[in-house]
Amino acid sequence: MTSIRSLCVYCGSSSGRDPIYRESAEALGTAMGRAGMHLVYGGGTRGIMGAVSDAVIAAGGRVTGIIPRFLIDMEATESELKRLDELVITQDMHERKHLMFERADAFVALPGGIGTLEELVEIMTWSQLGRHAKPIAIANINGFWEPFAALLDHMRDAGFIHTAHMVKPIVVDRIEDLLPALEAAAPKRASEGVAEVIEKL
Repeated sequence: MTSIRSLCVYCGSSSGRDPIYRESAEALGTAMGRAGMHLVYGGGTRGIMGAVSDAVIAAGGRVTGIIPRFLIDMEATESELKRLDELVITQDMHERKHLMFERADAFVALPGGIGTLEELVEIMTWSQLGRHAKPIAIANINGFWEPFAALLDHMRDAGFIHTAHMVKPIVVDRIEDLLPALEAAAPKRASEGVAEVIEKL
């Protein structure tokens, strides 16, 4: 049984142009369901969000969707959301993100847009500030996150990131490596109490 019981997945509410993004989300969801891992995510039923949650459900896993009321019609419908094991409707984005943080043992960013980037950066910031030591991973599908990694390197080289070991997340290029990498990282991070760097696999 995995020591990571619940995984928060940040991802796009659209599918993107490359089919591999959706396929990767489906593969992650299937692996999570088979591992008995609980998905915590933004509640949408469309795009990559819908793909990962559908796959978890199909593989026998549990899903908690956390969505602000104003986003329901944009990213899902109330009837679609009934398929989730648990639906939490929040008043705003801040409450949503805080609840996602509380419910998850680890975090993964799949490809997505500005919202996905914002969620990833915030959870990394909380790690840098010592507010948590939960593993954070990036699924670098087809090099999607490489410009972001380059920006982090630029910030560090320019002298604006002084605790780089607490900022740089686990990066995996293949979706099948994601859960094993998180599992390997979880005990080490828990024992040392910091979200330290694990170099790109």
